[in-house]
Amino acid sequence: MLGALKREIDQVAKDKGINAREIISALEEAMKQAAKRERGIDSEIDARFNEELGEIELFEFREVVDEVTDKDTHISLADAKAFDPEAEVGDEIGVKVDTSSFGRILAQTAKQVIIQRIREAERDTVYEEYKDRANEIVNGIVRRFEKGAIIVDLGRAEAVIPPKEQVPRENYRPNDRVRAYVAEVNKNAKGSQIVLSRTSIEMLTKLFEQEVPEIYEGIVEIKAAAREPGGRSKIAVASRDSDVDPVGACVGMKGSRVQAVVQELRGERIDIVPWSADPARYVCSALSPAAVSKVIIDDVQKSMDVIVPDDQLSLAIGRKGQNVRLAVQLTGWRIDIKSESKMRELAQWLSDAVSIVEGCGDADAELLLQQGITSLEDLANCDVDLLTQMPGIDEEGAAAIKQRAEELALQKKQQEEEAARRAAEEEAAALAAAAAETDGQAPSEG
Repeated sequence: MLGALKREIDQVAKDKGINAREIISALEEAMKQAAKRERGIDSEIDARFNEELGEIELFEFREVVDEVTDKDTHISLADAKAFDPEAEVGDEIGVKVDTSSFGRILAQTAKQVIIQRIREAERDTVYEEYKDRANEIVNGIVRRFEKGAIIVDLGRAEAVIPPKEQVPRENYRPNDRVRAYVAEVNKNAKGSQIVLSRTSIEMLTKLFEQEVPEIYEGIVEIKAAAREPGGRSKIAVASRDSDVDPVGACVGMKGSRVQAVVQELRGERIDIVPWSADPARYVCSALSPAAVSKVIIDDVQKSMDVIVPDDQLSLAIGRKGQNVRLAVQLTGWRIDIKSESKMRELAQWLSDAVSIVEGCGDADAELLLQQGITSLEDLANCDVDLLTQMPGIDEEGAAAIKQRAEELALQKKQQEEEAARRAAEEEAAALAAAAAETDGQAPSEG
């Protein structure tokens, strides 16, 4: 078997793209360990590949002595000189081991080592080939499914899309083509070393980079992105060239560029908004397509109260809060959406609170709103200094306003609870009436 070893090594090296020297080195080490198990773990054994014979030769090292007391570790000076004429007492001589007695063990070891080395070399090859492709989008073919994960054939390697990196409601079958973002390349991973993602924000931004030359060239920059995979995404873009419209560049002629991305993401809605260094302007854009009437900024809390027309409220919030949620991710600001009618109602409550001080009223309530006081609770808990800075309000007046705000907050809460109770009663009554009407129309049993 070992006489044909060289041909087998060369064939494996050629087929798998592995350096033959690496296989030989691994084989030598494996043969040495196999021989030690056969002849004793304390034996000093070396293994070398003989190119001419095409086989692994094993050498056991023995000490040259005048009198042999242990034939496994000693060799007489006369016998040593047969191997090396210049041998002297005290030297160590490598004596070739006869492998005929355990050739089958060596054959099995050789096979196991080659298989193991192939696996290791393939992992190394995959890592070297894909380590620089991390953060790129690759194309592959779906091969199979394992515990919810999708195994993808990339050509020279297999990759995995774990369940958490799959977009909800996206379904694949074997042999389907798939594009995905290379999220991770592991050198020593068990199983697939390449982890792909269809859900990452980078998948979205890389697709735009591929579709929009201005982004690839650095003229247009994606400043931020937010995504709820399979549902909706937002990207904020800016241009380094005043002559290039960043939003227009990403949309493309008749929407061709953004539609290419939407198609790849299987219908995911994408909002492209202009980035701005002005937080208020940026947040207003991020809430697109809703129109914004006014913004009240709290720089300390990094939050904004955004007032929108009543007919824009549901659009600004979005289905199940999606639009405002994405805007928060995109801008990094906490956003509270309020309708104009709600703000008018709040302004009236604040006006009632400050009117306890003679000469104060609607104008002061509007000023408080601009200072970020957007509830009676805010007014009840605000610093006295904030109120005393307003015309006509001293410390005594400020304390009275705070106390009045606390009373009105309680009153408002009671009104809301009463309204909610009445609404629940009306709903229950309507359901009972509908049930009675249904019972009256049911045919009698005869």
